[in-house]
Amino acid sequence: MTTTAESPDTGNAPAAPRAHCIADSAGGVTFDVTGAGQPGATLVLRRRAADPGADVLLPLTPAAEGVLRAVLPSTVGLPEGLWDAHLRLGEGAEQRLEPGVRDLRALVDREPGPDADGVAVRIPHADGSGALVVRSWLRRPHAETGTINFGADTVTVHGRLYGTTLGPSAVVEARRRGGGGRVHRVPATADGESGGFTFTLPYAPLCDGLDAKEWLWDLWLLTGTEGGAVRLARLLDDVPMKQVIFVYPGSTVGPGVVRPYYTGTNDLSVRVDAVRK
Repeated sequence: MTTTAESPDTGNAPAAPRAHCIADSAGGVTFDVTGAGQPGATLVLRRRAADPGADVLLPLTPAAEGVLRAVLPSTVGLPEGLWDAHLRLGEGAEQRLEPGVRDLRALVDREPGPDADGVAVRIPHADGSGALVVRSWLRRPHAETGTINFGADTVTVHGRLYGTTLGPSAVVEARRRGGGGRVHRVPATADGESGGFTFTLPYAPLCDGLDAKEWLWDLWLLTGTEGGAVRLARLLDDVPMKQVIFVYPGSTVGPGVVRPYYTGTNDLSVRVDAVRK
């Protein structure tokens, strides 16, 4: 998908520097920056975190008249998280970059090869303030969710596993946040092509004993092999925030309304809200 971002009308104010982005299927991103002024600038990526670590510095070089280009290769490490994009001019102050056209077509329906040891995903997009950010995921191994089917009181999920294998004793484990170690397990079985899996999760056990306004359950695939526990997530597309796009139906089961959802990091979870009386 190719998307654009618009800036508010600032009258005669100079245009803010803007980065047009092209993402590739291997995890690389090319930034074409306009409004940056003279060469010698640097594109700075800085992670939002209590311990952000080192900035990633990408030199900007002339690519066309009025355009400076920086390339983030897939081979450059970008720890998982949200990275703010800044423009640094020499020793001067930094400016936040605005997003321009974002060409994300290479990310649509991406399928790593069967020998992939995991996935590395980088999606440039606008944050809530309209500034450019890059969302990075690194999952080794990785359990990618695909088709989700809903019954009256169950959900069936199909997915694909990368970087490890599915053993005969594989299960999906729902872990309640703040639940003192409370879990519910269902079998996960091989499904179709290599790495494919499926499971059906009944809602009733997730509502049993509901004593709060909401319970949240995070879903993990226990592979039954050396792969251990793998968080279920949907990462292999061009949608940086799944929870505002993939909105699933809720089912009333006993004391709760149950609804699968994607978290802010695109991990699959289940929410149980107490039925209003």
